[in-house]
Amino acid sequence: MALTDDTTGTSSGSAAGNVAGALTALSSASSTIKNAWENSGAKDVIATASSNLPQGTQDSISLAKQKVFNRQNLRSPTVFFGLGEEQPFYVEKVPSLIAERGRHNLSFFYLNYVGVTTILFCLTLLISPSAIIGIGLLGGAWMGVIRATSEGSVQIKGITITQKQASIVMGGLSVLTLIWLLSHIFWMTLFTSGFLCGIHLLLRDASMHKDEEDKVVMQGDLSLEVGGDNGIGDEEEASFLNNAAEVSLS
Repeated sequence: MALTDDTTGTSSGSAAGNVAGALTALSSASSTIKNAWENSGAKDVIATASSNLPQGTQDSISLAKQKVFNRQNLRSPTVFFGLGEEQPFYVEKVPSLIAERGRHNLSFFYLNYVGVTTILFCLTLLISPSAIIGIGLLGGAWMGVIRATSEGSVQIKGITITQKQASIVMGGLSVLTLIWLLSHIFWMTLFTSGFLCGIHLLLRDASMHKDEEDKVVMQGDLSLEVGGDNGIGDEEEASFLNNAAEVSLS
């Protein structure tokens, strides 16, 4: 019994150590890549390219970002799982109603589906030792490039390579390496999240939230001016709206 307990404790400690090591490697690699990205000047190049776009295109992109990644479109766990509702999940058998439910759930919960996919990707990455080791080595390579070009440039066989050029080349190699390392994780995450989100999309009855976008926020006081038969106007203050009160318009 003591031997079994010791083995279990050792296994648990080893698993915890692997997770801690994975998190440390990911944090170190992400910090290194972030610093290299900021030092490479690629951010300035992207900003310059964006500023050269027509103003109408810039406005359209800005509005699209604000609409798609609006924090208000991220539903709470209570709404996502229908906690407190009488029958939040059930199988719909009418094809037209199934299609309507799918369209509504996709537009209503899309940001939650993105969050589920992201969480599954991170969890899958933690249980993939080869990907973690590869990302750690990639972070080490970035550190080597940064140190070699710390003075602004480096000479290799008589050829001078600036830090910006080295960072651009390293960035391209990093993208190819990450695609090779994370391809199986990507497909596994895509299949798993697609399966789970698909079940939620087909079974979750969120019809009671269809009027969510029709809510209009009204606040302030209403002043009514009432005139009598004698021509004397009396102003009546009617404070019927509380600040930050929401009214649903049908």
